[in-house]
Amino acid sequence: MTILAIGINHKTATVDIRERVAFQPEQIELALQALVQQGRVSETVIVSTCNRTELYCHAESNELEEILAWLAAFHQVPLEDLAQYVYRHEDQNAVAHLMAVASGLDSLVLGEPQILGQVKQAFQQARDAGTVGSVFERLFQSTFAAAKVIRTETEVGQNAVSVAYAAVNLARHIFADLKTANVLLVGAGETAELAARHLKEQGVKNLRVANRTVARAEELTKIVGGEAYALSSLEALLPDSDIIISSTASPVPVIGKGLVESALRQRKHRPMLLIDLAVPRDIEKQVSELDDAFLYTVDDLQSIVNKNLEHRQQAATEARDIITQYAAEFGGWMESLNSVDLLRRYRAGAASIAEQQKERALAAIAAGKSADQVIQELTQRLTNTLIHTPTRAIQDAGKRKDISALAAYQKLINDTPQE
Repeated sequence: MTILAIGINHKTATVDIRERVAFQPEQIELALQALVQQGRVSETVIVSTCNRTELYCHAESNELEEILAWLAAFHQVPLEDLAQYVYRHEDQNAVAHLMAVASGLDSLVLGEPQILGQVKQAFQQARDAGTVGSVFERLFQSTFAAAKVIRTETEVGQNAVSVAYAAVNLARHIFADLKTANVLLVGAGETAELAARHLKEQGVKNLRVANRTVARAEELTKIVGGEAYALSSLEALLPDSDIIISSTASPVPVIGKGLVESALRQRKHRPMLLIDLAVPRDIEKQVSELDDAFLYTVDDLQSIVNKNLEHRQQAATEARDIITQYAAEFGGWMESLNSVDLLRRYRAGAASIAEQQKERALAAIAAGKSADQVIQELTQRLTNTLIHTPTRAIQDAGKRKDISALAAYQKLINDTPQE
């Protein structure tokens, strides 16, 4: 048996396809157990996020296409519609892929940290469902160890690689304590939401959102806190704003030089940081001519992002070397589970038991017991001794609800010749 990884992600499939094969949280346990109970895999973990759906399986390599067919059937998606988007990895490649995913090397944003928590959650769900055995326990613990080393020993997760985060990072360097700053978000779209989340992480307490439609601004404030306003309130909001981050879809500037000039007079020329993330511009470029107004555009931030992304990509090369090391160590452990050695030890143990019982039977015959009685006792003792360990193992698996182990024992029992 080997490790298989089957899945789709943001690189291989459209949002529509990803949505069709995504597992809802309430489906995960059922799906995990169904996949194991059909007898094609002994252990499995399902990683399902907005950007990927992946099945990690401990199975025979020739089961790969059948597992893919199961995935298509579970989500009622025609196999031919799904197959063209799927990647398949086996053995060391599958192990290295899992480690790359958990380390953020395969993410939409290189080095993003959230995916590690999502992989850990997926592993725990599989544990709870009883579809993790000794192989996947070792595999995922090795994966988490590799991800930790990559996080601590490389810079793959360092530096801003989105303009929204770069904007917040810029504000953090200019204002010693963002917690006391008054922040105004102009616009309530995806970029504004991302910036708002980063601001919240930095402890910003005084956040206001101004948008063309107040309802959308209110939706955003429900997520990140703060107060919602109409775009028409800008003239009243600007004087109390230390930091303004603007990202509307307006075809013309929504903040002019005169508006900022008036706000600065009311602020008694306390400085303002204005960050324009919109294309086309939200803030007139002439604002940069004003004393105490510090204006940065998306182009200014993009150059920072590009430089930081280059640093992350360099760090990713170091991370790949770490993954190669950990994947090789896991591969060595897998090879130590060689079936020939395992069989040799199993046969030797059984032969030792048989020899002990034979000597005991011969001694009983020599002592005068009838051959029929000795054979009957020998049969009973031999049976009890040989089934003792497997019986305990099955009972323990039942208590732990270890579906993976029970499925393997069931297959072994069903395949045992009954003569």
